[in-house]
Order: sequence, then C-alpha cells, then structure tokens
Amino acid sequence: MSTVVAARGLSRAVWILVVARAVNRIGAFTLPFLGVVLSVEFKASLSQTGLILAVFGAATIPSRLLGGQLADRLGRRSTIVLGLTGCAVGQLWIALSHALWSAVLATILLGLAFEIYEPPSQAMIADVTQPEDRPAAYGLYSAALAAAGVLAGLLAAAISHWDLRWLFVADAITCLSCAALVAVALPADVRRERRGDLPDKAAPAWRDRRLLLLLAGGTVFATIYMQLLIGVPLTLLEQGLPKSGAGIILAVSAVTLIAAQRLLRVQHLDDFRAIAIGYALVGAGLVVVALAHDLAVVLLAAVLWSLGELFLLTRYLTQASGLAPAKARGRYLAIFGLSWGIATTIAPITVTQLLETAGPEGLWLTSAAVAYALAILQPWVRRRLVPERRNGDRRIATDG
Repeated sequence: MSTVVAARGLSRAVWILVVARAVNRIGAFTLPFLGVVLSVEFKASLSQTGLILAVFGAATIPSRLLGGQLADRLGRRSTIVLGLTGCAVGQLWIALSHALWSAVLATILLGLAFEIYEPPSQAMIADVTQPEDRPAAYGLYSAALAAAGVLAGLLAAAISHWDLRWLFVADAITCLSCAALVAVALPADVRRERRGDLPDKAAPAWRDRRLLLLLAGGTVFATIYMQLLIGVPLTLLEQGLPKSGAGIILAVSAVTLIAAQRLLRVQHLDDFRAIAIGYALVGAGLVVVALAHDLAVVLLAAVLWSLGELFLLTRYLTQASGLAPAKARGRYLAIFGLSWGIATTIAPITVTQLLETAGPEGLWLTSAAVAYALAILQPWVRRRLVPERRNGDRRIATDG
C-alpha cells in the first residue's frame, strides 16, 4: 500500500482524517448545550426542549443513510466536505436565530447534515487499513477526539459565560476548517464508471443478522452516551450547579480517555470482554452521578464513565467494518451508525421525562441498570454472533 507511513503502520489518509476530525472536535461542544440554549435563550419549556431535541435526533437518521449512499456512489472525500459544510450552515442559523421557530428549523437542518460525515470517514479508515490494524486505527481516531475534547471542554466552559450562541459560531468555524483540510489534503475520489463497480442495490445489508445484532447493541450504548451528553448539563441546572460545569466535565472526560489509553492495555482483550468491562464501568459512573450533589462528585462519575467508553468506543465499529463487503462498506457502516440517530431521538425524551418524573436519581439509576444488563448479556451475544461471523467472513472472502 503506497500511502502507508512508518508511524504505527497506518496510512496517510487515516492520519489526515484524524487531524481533520480533531480540528472539528475542538468546536464540537454545542450538542451538550443545545438543550440549555433552547431553554435559556429561547425560553422553551423542558417538554418542548425534549421534543425539539428528539426531532433533531430523528433528522440524523436519514442523514446517516444519505452519508452511506453518497460515500459509496459520490466518493468519500466529497461526501465528508458536503456534510461538514451543511453542519456549519445549521450552526450559524441557530446562532443568528431570534425566535424559537427559527431555531427549530435550524436544528432540523443541522440534524439532516449532522451524520453525513461519519459513514465516509469510517469507511475510508477501513478502506486503507488491514482488518488486524482497524482497532488501532479507530483507537487513534478516538484518541484524537479525546485530545481535542480537552480544549473543547475548556472553550465551552469559557464561552458559556457569555452568550451561548457563540458556541455555535465557534463550531461552524471548525466545521468549515475541517472541510477545507479534507478537501485539500485527502486524495481525490475515484470515479466509479464501470457498472460492476457501482454498489449493488440488492446487497443484503438489512438481511445480515450479524449487522442487526451489532446495531441493537450499538443503539443501547449510543443511547446511554447521548443521555449523558444531553442529561448532565440539564442535571446541573436542576441541581443549581453552574452551567459552565458541563465544559469542565467534557475536559475531565477527555483527559481521562487520553491518560487511560496510555496506562491501560486493552487491545489484548477480545471484543466481548472489553464491552462487558466497559458497560460495568459506565454503570458505576451512572450510579455515582445519580448520587451526586456537587460538581466534584460529578467529575468523579465522569472519570468512571469515560474509562468505560475507552473499552466501548472502538469495538462496535471494528466489528461492523469487518462485516462489510468493500463495495458496500459505506452502507454497512451507515446502517450500523443508525444507532446514533435512534439514540439521539430517544435520549432527549427519556432524559426530560425521567428528570420531570423521577429526578436525576431516577434518570441515572435507570440508565445504570441498562448498562449492567448489557454487561451481563455479552456471553449471550458471543454465542450468537461469533459462529455466524466466521461463516460470513468466509462467504465475503469467497465473493470478493
């Protein structure tokens, strides 16, 4: 492979994607604050805020599918640039809105563009790496996001003392910067001219039970993750803690991920053990945040759930990318990535409803119970996934 560089044996394209995503991540601290902005700046009620965020989540579902289709047909680079530019337009619209209806329309547009980036970037990483190198590649991708997240959290904490709209302006700038880097630095898309090179419309991605099983597990993880992202800032408001604490929590979470990746060796664990450990740690963090009444305890909880994310973040992606035929990789990863759209639809409703009816304790203890259930279920998942996956790998290898 001509683009392979010496550093960790990963290709130049992977490193460019990592750098570009890190640039974008520096400004991507708006989503945890979107509910706060709707409540504070536009005077939306808690139930209205939950409904609007749920609509945003629903809009990300066709966004993800569009990203997968365009990645396989239009090309990886063009699709990434298109998605990031659309996100920048939505962010600026929110920042410039002066009425709730305008902010709602901007939020919908942001949702429709929000996930276009992910399938082509994940597919490109899989395109240029060998299967045994993908955990390292996706791990590097996550580490870069965590490193950028340190600065993102600090910026969020600083900017949130001013008008919260400036958060969206900053995110729009980083989206455009990331799009420019990708457009200039990544290799041009290869035009698929021969009919045989086009993705097969009949490719049975939706009939692949292995993929659907991963989609179910990924949806649960993504829902817990999104509940933390949306629910922690609202929990701080409910408990009378400073809203700038959400930025500090983001920074602590990112520092934890970076430090833990250097101190803990988790690559030797198989996927199912790693996932079980990850859910157990996330569950512990959720229990702690349920009992927290000051910022210091919430920060301790953030350390625990971030350690859990270290075990979880790359494993589902590695499994999903390994299932996909090369010509349909964008669509496979798009279908798997629907877990985030579903989660972004469900989480605002569960967060706001449980906060209203059961308070922070009920919200986070319920989430902890789900996390522990997923940890316990991993041997069951292994028995159903591993034999079928091996047979599927032989079939894919034969077809290729």
